Amino acid sequence: MSLTKKALVAVMPLLVVLLFSFQPEAEAAGTYSVKKGDTYWTLASKFGVSVNELKKANRAQSNSLKIGQTLSVPNSSVSNVDKDLMARLVRAEAESEPYAGKVAVATVILNRVASPQFPNSVRGVVYENVKGHYAFSPVKNGRINRPADAASKRAVNEALAYSGQGKGSLYFYNPRTASSSWVFSRQTTVTIGNHRFAR
Repeated sequence: MSLTKKALVAVMPLLVVLLFSFQPEAEAAGTYSVKKGDTYWTLASKFGVSVNELKKANRAQSNSLKIGQTLSVPNSSVSNVDKDLMARLVRAEAESEPYAGKVAVATVILNRVASPQFPNSVRGVVYENVKGHYAFSPVKNGRINRPADAASKRAVNEALAYSGQGKGSLYFYNPRTASSSWVFSRQTTVTIGNHRFAR
C-alpha cells in the first residue's frame, strides 16, 4: 500500500468523527412508549418539540394517548446549543419573574425567529445589534454568559411545546423602567410579573 493510501486510511476515521461532531445536536428524535400520566403537552415539553409537530408526526386525530402506545418523536426544530443560549437569556431577563414569565420570554425569541421582521435564527435574534443597540440588555452587560438554571431550561422546552399557539408576542419590557415611547405604542398581549409582552 502506498504512503498516500496509508495516510488516507489513517485519516478517514478522524474525518468521519469530525464531520459528525460539528453537526448541531437535535433533541430526542426517535420513539417513545407512552406511560401513565403522559399527555401530548407533557411529552412535547419533555422533548422540546411543539405539540403540533408531535401530533402531526403521529397522525393524531385526538388528544388521547394510550399507555404502551409507541409515539414517533420528531427532531426538535432548535438545536441543544440554541436551547442553551435561549435558556441563558431567559435566566438573565426573567430570573426573578414567575415561571410563566420565563416561558413568555422564550416564546418571544421563537416568535422573532419566525417573524420576517427579525433574524431567522436563535443566535441572530439573541445577538441582534441595530446601530450599536442590542435587542437584549444581558448581551451588552454580559449576564447572558451565566449558565442557565433548570427553570430556564424547562421554560425553553415549554415554549417550544407551545409554539404556534400563543398571541404572537415579539417584545417585552418593564413598564416602570422602560424609556422608549415606541415600545408603549405596541399592542399588549399579556402582562406577567414585572414584564409587559406586546406585538
